[in-house]
Amino acid sequence: MQLSLLTAAVLPLAVQAFSDSSPFVLFSTSELGDVENNAQLQTSTSVISTAKRLLSSCPTERYLIVSQPNAHAVDIRGSSGESCNMPNLCQFAASTSVKSRFDVAEVIGQISMQPLVDFVEASCLEQGKAAKVEKVELNRLSSIKEATKRKEMLADNDHELGQLLERLTGGFTVLLFSDPNEFKAYEPEFVEAVHMDLKRAELDSEKAGKKKDNGTYDHRPLFEKYQFFTPGVFMALISLVIMLSILAVGLKALSSLEVSYGAFNKDMGPAAQKKQN
Repeated sequence: MQLSLLTAAVLPLAVQAFSDSSPFVLFSTSELGDVENNAQLQTSTSVISTAKRLLSSCPTERYLIVSQPNAHAVDIRGSSGESCNMPNLCQFAASTSVKSRFDVAEVIGQISMQPLVDFVEASCLEQGKAAKVEKVELNRLSSIKEATKRKEMLADNDHELGQLLERLTGGFTVLLFSDPNEFKAYEPEFVEAVHMDLKRAELDSEKAGKKKDNGTYDHRPLFEKYQFFTPGVFMALISLVIMLSILAVGLKALSSLEVSYGAFNKDMGPAAQKKQN
């Protein structure tokens, strides 16, 4: 198999194609056979299918399955493509003891650890071989915006991985992959539509007239235990004042009318008799 993502010092691909993709690396001290699809952009289904086919014969006695959450291919090969940001991984992948390699720079989709572990254990059990499978989950890398912190975390993870690789003896197979997605389930946050004064009134009403935990009564003043003037009461009082003001103006207007009693009597004077004639 041809190594296209990892070498001792030179990494051929220099541009990260997709921000939601992740690398996949597999190398072994045994001959795993040829890989039909060497494309550096594949779906997770295709990559997992190829990996299972290569591991179906249980080629080695030891397996190291490593998950590096939130990692991209550019994290391993460097932005310039002229260096390796994980030197321990690159050194072991390019060592002379490694006879087979399979890597994909851009994997679209999610790859989970436990299904791969279960497949390896089941395949070795079918072959009648005793295999030791070790699972390692490295620390999740920080956001891409925090480049300095992300690089430091990657270096620490590579150091930890290097210590694990040094302990591998005999025939071994290493798998490294990542799930770069940081999707989180939507959790709506609702603002409680209750005013603080209503909350305070509710709490005060619960405390009023009740005994405290020590067996004594609440001796607070009356206006501290109960709330007499709520916003509703104030609104009602203001409305009542306005309506009473309108009523008072109307009554005053009616009382100001001045009409003499003679205005309603029939005029019997000479002028009225002349009009009738």
